Amino acid sequence: MASYHTDEGWWRSSWWNSAVALASVVEFAAQSGRHDYDWVIARTYEQNRGVFPAGGRGSDPIEGHFISRAIDDAAWWAVAWLTAYDHTGDRRYLAEAVTITDYVHRYWDTGTCGGGVWWDRERTYKNAVTNGLYLWLTTALHQRIDGDTVWGARATTAADWYLASGMINSAGLVNDGITSGCANNGQTVWSYNQGLAIGAFTQLWRSTGSTRYLDTAKRLADTAISSPALTRGGVLTESCDLGTASCDDNQKQFKGIFVRHLADLADATDSATYTAYVTKQADSIWATDRDALNRLGQRWSGAAPNVSDWRTQASALEALTAAGRLTG
Repeated sequence: MASYHTDEGWWRSSWWNSAVALASVVEFAAQSGRHDYDWVIARTYEQNRGVFPAGGRGSDPIEGHFISRAIDDAAWWAVAWLTAYDHTGDRRYLAEAVTITDYVHRYWDTGTCGGGVWWDRERTYKNAVTNGLYLWLTTALHQRIDGDTVWGARATTAADWYLASGMINSAGLVNDGITSGCANNGQTVWSYNQGLAIGAFTQLWRSTGSTRYLDTAKRLADTAISSPALTRGGVLTESCDLGTASCDDNQKQFKGIFVRHLADLADATDSATYTAYVTKQADSIWATDRDALNRLGQRWSGAAPNVSDWRTQASALEALTAAGRLTG
């Protein structure tokens, strides 16, 4: 919160990262039973739901309701407002999430690769993050809107497309997206793509009872916690955490998103294995990735070179909160 710009109501200067940071704060508040951060939720909403020119909140113009040409950026804000709604019960946040997800749905396109949501307004790429977000959001709206049939139907359609899309490779890892020829593009396995799929399929199982979805979530989780592509020495590790590499401002927040969704699966299945993995992340952060001022860094193993800022803090906070949820 020391990095939060109260006058502007966000964490300068990363648009989607601010949405994830807000969700991290709200999750912490909900887990700890606190409401002294509710003003942050309201301030962020009131100061940012309007229109901003390019450069005002990011490189793209913001066109109102947290929407821009980057479909996934808008979707992260819908996640934040649903998280806020769950904590506060304020229906304006639910309404905002519906508005944003309606916008995301406009980019569901069966004309290319049989379905899926485009990553950008120019319709250049269908990728895992945008479609993982869409699947999670459609399922979440179905669960929160009484008598809904529209969002629930969209969720099952999205799930079936995701499973057939090829983004999940033969090893059970989620690559970044698909090619123009509708095949897995073999690009980097990022933890947040794996986590979004785990969370989305877990929630869809809660909604439908279909074991197909739960089996998918468990397969993705089992692979993630055992594969060196994502886990080293029991600690969640991005490819940019290795050696002398460094993670960019986006990648700094990926791991927290993964742990949030793995904790959801652990809760749904009462799995001691998943709970132990989540707890291991929190323990490693607290023991090796925390300085004297309680700043939490990018590399949860504590290895050098390490950096810390509000993005790494928000990501690590999600792991601490998730562990508290499962073991508190």
